[in-house]
Amino acid sequence: MATHPNGENDMNANAKTNDGIDASEVLDTLVIKKVQRRTSAGGAWVVGMIAGHRFDALVFPEPATNREWEVGGDSRISKLWVQRISDKATVYNWDRGADVEPATELAGVIVDLLAAGLADHIWNA
Repeated sequence: MATHPNGENDMNANAKTNDGIDASEVLDTLVIKKVQRRTSAGGAWVVGMIAGHRFDALVFPEPATNREWEVGGDSRISKLWVQRISDKATVYNWDRGADVEPATELAGVIVDLLAAGLADHIWNA
């Protein structure tokens, strides 16, 4: 089941980036395709699409013991993979640390938006 966040959560974005990317327009494209809660180690795998990209994220309801394991240091996301759909290129990958830094400005905006509010959207929905 796909869900779309409403305009009242922490994932709101009104600023434009240096390249003129409107973060609120990017956010408007967010679709959560699947949320699979883990029973053994907690957290949930989240699969979705945003701005011509697909992503898989491991999201937790509580902060990590070591905040350096989280995207951005306070996102409650310990794993995040972002792939551009058009050419299947991995444009970002995080697994308790950056394996692939954002490859484009848009990838950076996507990562920032997901880090800012995906966990709240999943766990407070």
